[in-house]
Amino acid sequence: MSDDAPAYPFRLPDALSPPPEWAALRAEEPVAEVRLPSGDRAWLLTRYEDVRRVLSDSRFTRHPAGAGAARVTANEGGGVFGEKLTEDELHHRWRQMISRGFTPKRVRALRPRIEAMADSLVDAMIERGAPADLLRALGFPLPRWVICDQLGVPDADRDRFAHWSDTMLAMTRFTQAEIDAAQAEFAAYFAAHIAAKRAAPGDDLLSEFIRFADGFGEQLPEEVLIGTSQGLLVAGYETTAGMIGKTAALLLAEPDRWARLRAEPGLVRTAVEEALRFDANPGFGVPRYLSVEIEVAGRTLPAGSMVVCSVGAANRDERAFADADRMDLGRTPNSHLAFGVGPQVCVGQALARVELHAVLRVLARRLPSLELAEPPSELGVREGLVVGGLERVLVRW
Repeated sequence: MSDDAPAYPFRLPDALSPPPEWAALRAEEPVAEVRLPSGDRAWLLTRYEDVRRVLSDSRFTRHPAGAGAARVTANEGGGVFGEKLTEDELHHRWRQMISRGFTPKRVRALRPRIEAMADSLVDAMIERGAPADLLRALGFPLPRWVICDQLGVPDADRDRFAHWSDTMLAMTRFTQAEIDAAQAEFAAYFAAHIAAKRAAPGDDLLSEFIRFADGFGEQLPEEVLIGTSQGLLVAGYETTAGMIGKTAALLLAEPDRWARLRAEPGLVRTAVEEALRFDANPGFGVPRYLSVEIEVAGRTLPAGSMVVCSVGAANRDERAFADADRMDLGRTPNSHLAFGVGPQVCVGQALARVELHAVLRVLARRLPSLELAEPPSELGVREGLVVGGLERVLVRW
């Protein structure tokens, strides 16, 4: 690997536009060497078929098999890249447990409550008046309420998770000491919460996970339950909150898009899928460690290498999507990779979709005159985290 590899992640020209490197690399260097925040080197994949192929291969995991492998960040302990579930059987049991909580039947049953909560949050936003930050009023509170409700977290504790969540998703925003301190608090909270649920189970997901885990005894140790609770809260809160903000901003940045959605409310489903595909700021990407040598786009990559699958770049690939740089609210089919693919596909994707659908339905019905209160070019990007997002989405109506 060379000494002059470009720094990754790339900087965005503005909050809603993709970095120009995506198109250039897809055309000229689909397997490109990049320098990670840790200073280590990795291979970046930007074409749809290459990304899909690597993500679909069960031999490649998020975590290295041995010492000396590339690191995403210098501060990895306790963060999202510090999780390690590398034993095949343990990982299988873990995904079994998670999947039980997000069955289609269970998620469908949540729809009325989620939409009612979105309505309630919009009521409060209207009462406070415009301009309002849609992220603070709706984007963060809704998914936080949903996932905390599912985990049986008391209302009084729900505001404690924002900092803990950010430290788990940090690349450059926090020091290792700050990450360690926050994660110790986070783990201690869930250890106590799990103990309370074990003593007095409810009908929440965490109680169900405990019953399932206890059936396997030592095969699914306590730290897995703690890590699962943390991971679900972070994934179910931060990523969905960020996507609510980005979806609203994409639709409102071009008034014709919002007008079309208002006129055709049946487009909510395909509009959400297109926002997921079109997202120019999905975050770092998906790392995979190669357990064997493979050839990708004519380049041989040795075993032990780290590959970063740029889902955002792949979702803009003209080879997979006609007019890929145009947002088409009615696009179908739309086989985007926003939730991944293969053995480690996002198990909570159905819940995320329900929340995004609810937000768009409620906003279109309650606030048809909704518009951005500042130019799209002034939207700020959240920096230093693994996931993409905006600092604020100011709106008026």
